[in-house]
Amino acid sequence: MSLFDRIFRPAGARIEPVGTEAAAQLAAIHASGFARPWSTLEFEHLLGERGVIGDGLYLGREKRPSGFALSRIVLDEAEILTIAIAREARGRGHSRPLLTQHLDGLSRKGVAKVHLEVEEGNTPALALYRRLGFKEVGRRAGYYLKADGTRAAALTMAVDL
Repeated sequence: MSLFDRIFRPAGARIEPVGTEAAAQLAAIHASGFARPWSTLEFEHLLGERGVIGDGLYLGREKRPSGFALSRIVLDEAEILTIAIAREARGRGHSRPLLTQHLDGLSRKGVAKVHLEVEEGNTPALALYRRLGFKEVGRRAGYYLKADGTRAAALTMAVDL
C-alpha cells in the first residue's frame, strides 16, 4: 500500500478503471447530482471513445461503482468531463482520493495540463479543486441550467500536472 493510500484513501475503498460495462451505474450516479443528467447511452458512447478514460470508486466488496471521474485526453491536455459520487457515499472523504488518483493516471499518460468547468455555487467541488491546485481561468455566465429553471455561471479551472 502506497503512502497516498495510507493517508488519503478511506478504508475499504478502491479506485479502478471503469468502462462501458458500468455505463448504467454511472448514469444513475450522475443523475443523483446533476440537473441535466447524462443517459446510459451517452456514457456508453463516451467510454467507447479513444482518449476518454474513466476511474470508478468501489466501496468494500462492491462490484458496482459508487463514484467516478471521466476525462478526455487530447495530446498533452485533458478535460475532466464529469466527476460524481453516489448520494449515499457523499461526505465521506471519497472525492479527493478519486480525483487525485485520476489526475495521477492522466499524468502517467503524458497529460501536462487539466481543465474543467464547475458551477460557481458548487462549494464542495470548488474546495476540492482548489486543494488539488486548480486555479480559476475563466467564467461563463448563465452556462448551467439549474433544477429550478434558473441559470448559474460556470467557472473554468486548470491545473498543471
